[in-house]
Amino acid sequence: MIRRGPLILGLTGSIAMGKSETAGMFRRLQVPVFDSDAEVHRLLRQDGPAVGPVSAAFPGVMRAGAIDRQALGEHVFENDSKLCILEEIVHPLVSHARRRFLRIAGVARASVVLVDVPLLFETGGDVNCDAVVVVSAPGFVQRQRAMARPSMSADKLKAILARQMPDSVKRQRADFVISTGIGKRTALLAICKILKIITGDALCGHRCWSRRRVLARSCS
Repeated sequence: MIRRGPLILGLTGSIAMGKSETAGMFRRLQVPVFDSDAEVHRLLRQDGPAVGPVSAAFPGVMRAGAIDRQALGEHVFENDSKLCILEEIVHPLVSHARRRFLRIAGVARASVVLVDVPLLFETGGDVNCDAVVVVSAPGFVQRQRAMARPSMSADKLKAILARQMPDSVKRQRADFVISTGIGKRTALLAICKILKIITGDALCGHRCWSRRRVLARSCS
């Protein structure tokens, strides 16, 4: 079997699990990364493609040609119907940007790309990936990291976690698990191991999911 385009590695994890830091490590290893959060920021910044439709759907959230994310958050936080409206506007634009990213990576003959999506499992995006990496850390580490963020509160963290798939379930569904609570060097070594496995399979033209699931436990 001959692969067409790069192998797509999905990266996900619950809040404050170290996903952004892990994505940065992949970048430093020359893996092209699509950051869905960064793309949303681009869509909502001054004169961004989503500014018009979002400001129309949520009056009062635009400031100087950009969407005030804090004001927007007040509209959609713990309001499922308004959140759905926002997602119907933003998700198609993010998907379009991701397809463009993959086309460019294919032209550049990248063997592997990373797609960084916080709610990958929750939105069903894992079906579009060849393998999924989940970043994980002990609960007390996650809480310490989250509570150190500006404007975070115990109630807000609880509400965010309620919208996310439990970490234990994500780890069970992952092809690879990277522990981020025991140092950056350990995480980097895990990434190198994953890339070695992934690129080997890509070159051979087949997938070894059962083998990967066993090795996932040794990537931490």
